[in-house]
Amino acid sequence: MQAVSTLKPEVDDLVPSEAMLRSTLGELSAASSFPKVLRRRLDRFFAEQNISPKADRAMWVKIAAGLVVLAGSWAAIYAFRPHSWKFVALYLLVGLAQTFLLLNIAHDSNHNAISSMPRVNKTLNYVFDLCGISSYMWRILHHRGHHSCINLHGEDDALTGRGIFRFTPHEPRAPMHRFQHIYALFFYAMFSLDYVFVRDFECFFFPSHDYLRRTRHPLREYAILFGGKAFYLTYMLVLPVVVLGKSPLLVAAAFLLVHLVVGLSVSLVFQTTHTVDTTYFPADRSEFDNGVYHIFATTADYATENPVVGWLVGGLNHHIAHHLCPFVCHTHYAPLTRIVQETAEEFGVPYRQHPTMTRAIWHHLILLKQLGNETYS
Repeated sequence: MQAVSTLKPEVDDLVPSEAMLRSTLGELSAASSFPKVLRRRLDRFFAEQNISPKADRAMWVKIAAGLVVLAGSWAAIYAFRPHSWKFVALYLLVGLAQTFLLLNIAHDSNHNAISSMPRVNKTLNYVFDLCGISSYMWRILHHRGHHSCINLHGEDDALTGRGIFRFTPHEPRAPMHRFQHIYALFFYAMFSLDYVFVRDFECFFFPSHDYLRRTRHPLREYAILFGGKAFYLTYMLVLPVVVLGKSPLLVAAAFLLVHLVVGLSVSLVFQTTHTVDTTYFPADRSEFDNGVYHIFATTADYATENPVVGWLVGGLNHHIAHHLCPFVCHTHYAPLTRIVQETAEEFGVPYRQHPTMTRAIWHHLILLKQLGNETYS
């Protein structure tokens, strides 16, 4: 398939193209029978069904629905000029639409999974910026800082606990971590606020990862960073006060409520896929002789038989299929997961899953408690 790369040459090595990723997966699959058979079956699915691995009609409906709800909510706010709780309700609907767009559209476009045309994916990836998050930095962190190093302490950006959390047994334990399973949900609710006001700027100007320190970010991305933040804060905070005459306190309260919803929702969707008490935390990259085994050991699915959950979370509950086929649109994940389950059972490879999202959240909190009390084994 044609290579799809949307970033400048300075960061091409951090975000692999689809062609490069397919080539790498092919090399890994040749190492042993299970990865080879699994890869062949996953690829054969699209050939036998005669369908594209990119967006299908269901995906385009989701894209349209998410954008219509977001635009419609703002239009209603300015058209009807609701007061007090009605304003907050519509404002919250904006936040729910943003959550839906982040999980269902922004994430797929980040992986070039929506279209074979780079421009389409790049355009839809600006959903991140529309929600106050740098699409450029998310793309780098998600590819270089997660997909290439799942559950590796010091490398996987998703394990960054900022001293507040201990997400891996390879990280030093602090006394406060004994309570991390109790305060986790509170801090998860701050996740999106952190990205909007702190994390993006920190990664651009005070990077903690070596690959970020070595990267020359294009000047254009600095302009988009500041321009995107200004645009987001203007339409979310300034305009309701200036144009609608709303109380700054009311708008600030609604803004905080939106971020509590976005932050908690997005955090739990992702945390329940890698940091649960049944997943593994390798000591280094060489621990597995094949990347497919690494994915199975460090990743867990949940609620794969619940189409409503899959529809709402952008298929990220089918997370093993996502890591095996990140360039595939999430609306195809359900049948791919069945292939993954059957092949893993056939070869005796452990397949980790939880029947519901609630159970997955519970097992995530169990892991936090174990790591906080040094009872993890």
